[in-house]
Amino acid sequence: MTGTQTVWSALPFPALILDAHDQVTDVNSVAEEFFNASRNALIGAKVLSETHCDVDLVPVIARARTEAVPFTAAGVLIEVRGMTPVVCDVDINVLEQETGHILALLRPQDTAMRFGKRSSPEAAALSAIGMAEMLAHEIKNPLAGIKGAAQLLSMNLEPDGVELTNLIVSETKRILGLLGQVEQFGNLLPPNRKPVNIHDVLDRARQSASVGFGRHMVFVENYDPSLPLTYADLDQLVQVILNLLKNAAEAQKVSGTIWLRTFYDHALRRRQDKDGQQHSLPLQVEIIDDGPGLPAAIEDQIFDPFVSGRENGTGLGLALVSKIVADHDGWISVTSNPGKTVFRISLPVADDFLEKEAS
Repeated sequence: MTGTQTVWSALPFPALILDAHDQVTDVNSVAEEFFNASRNALIGAKVLSETHCDVDLVPVIARARTEAVPFTAAGVLIEVRGMTPVVCDVDINVLEQETGHILALLRPQDTAMRFGKRSSPEAAALSAIGMAEMLAHEIKNPLAGIKGAAQLLSMNLEPDGVELTNLIVSETKRILGLLGQVEQFGNLLPPNRKPVNIHDVLDRARQSASVGFGRHMVFVENYDPSLPLTYADLDQLVQVILNLLKNAAEAQKVSGTIWLRTFYDHALRRRQDKDGQQHSLPLQVEIIDDGPGLPAAIEDQIFDPFVSGRENGTGLGLALVSKIVADHDGWISVTSNPGKTVFRISLPVADDFLEKEAS
């Protein structure tokens, strides 16, 4: 997938490309959810002229083409059949003046409506990353040049000057590291899923944590040994558990306890966005710590990119966790109080997927 395709697919609001006759030639996945229709159904349709809006967008589009400048229609009430009306700012941008192709972006004014099942944490994980990934790639090149120039300057400076150039180098490295984390979202490959024992995942992550960032913590295992296999990418799930363990360990500067718990809950089901069917997520994994808990002000946004409860935290670790869990058709949630924070991951059973693939 190219960088442009990555950004297109990760845009957090509906996006459509229209030809000279105002017919749709391409849409992103959020637009499919917004219009409650598949890409194939939308291609060739005159969506913006056929959908009920309280502002006639046809002359706005025509003017954008004629004058070759972008236009924004603010506060447009858009009513899609069977869906709740949404107030959007509609941006019209000319892509190719010769062919008349335009890009239409529908930006819901209510930020909670910017995604299909809009409040899910995995949707929030994409809310800023698509555009940020492209920007990160562009910013890294000049930053690397600045770092190299500072290192060269330090070779011919007095001690006071060297101290300043060393500061430039160290801060540049820190920013490059942050940009690398942003790029990781776009570069994360789809999971290579196979039947996996979730306890193997937990054991690998616990062993790594106990000799590294979690040396000061006590780990307690409470496993249900009868759990069936899940269907997952083992390495990606290890990354998820490691991120959760690291969050728990870093919340306590002195010794604390982290519990790793597994159990089966057949009653838990989740409605999937694409087919509307109920799917069972019976495998439960909990990471529990006895730290100070999450700040109340950010608990509801903890899976959003760039939201962090720690000083100098990037807020990208939990956003990546949410994205990986969503890619595994799972669900992640959190409850937090002083003295007890619980991150729960709910996953499907491998047999359910294997039977579906065989049918």
